[in-house]
Amino acid sequence: MEFKDKVVIVTGGASGMGAATAQGFAEAGARVVIVDRNAELAAQVARETGGQALIGDVSDSRFCAAAVEQTLAQHGQLDVLVNAAGVIVRSRGEDTSDEAWNRIMGVNLNGTFFMCRAAIRAMKPRGGAIVNFGSIWGDLGAVGVAAYCASKGAVHNLTRALALEHATEGIRVNAVCPGEVNTPMLRSERTEPVTPELMARLAATVPMGRLAEPVEIAHMVLFLASEKASYMTGSLVLVDAGFAAR
Repeated sequence: MEFKDKVVIVTGGASGMGAATAQGFAEAGARVVIVDRNAELAAQVARETGGQALIGDVSDSRFCAAAVEQTLAQHGQLDVLVNAAGVIVRSRGEDTSDEAWNRIMGVNLNGTFFMCRAAIRAMKPRGGAIVNFGSIWGDLGAVGVAAYCASKGAVHNLTRALALEHATEGIRVNAVCPGEVNTPMLRSERTEPVTPELMARLAATVPMGRLAEPVEIAHMVLFLASEKASYMTGSLVLVDAGFAAR
């Protein structure tokens, strides 16, 4: 999977699976642009990857358009977009506030759409690949994360629709759907202390008996963005250690 002379935007690239993905593209020869709200962590990943950081909120459509425009101005092209930015609120539907609902939809769904829209317009002259971050919870229900499940389900169908709209234009749109991954998000918003015992209980829910590491998801992202996946578009690829197979 070679990305020499390719330009890649990774949203949510400052930590977790986004950072691992950015590292993977850089190691494969790509020029990487990190898009994230966290300026300090984004700058760190940019230094590690030899890339650049653009700081802003993907729920703002104007920022998303500007991020793509700045990438084109700096590099002259955009070959790959990875939408890894995401947030979660752990609450039942009846307890989810308007603010929490709108924030989850704003980042997870709207941000994915805004970035896709801007990227597709930029990719039309030469083609490209988009990899959205879905989730096992986009197709499966779960207690206590209703808004998150809804947002990822919408990302899944957005991926399919965009893939069909641009199937003859050399622009492929797929989604990676991780299971339980050892990231800051997995540990966030917990109502109980995040202890080794808690993490062990989470791992025990997975058929393989362990959490994924971010780099394991990044490997699939790179594959979907590469020419080795040239006949794949509109696909939702589970990377979940068999979680959804039950």
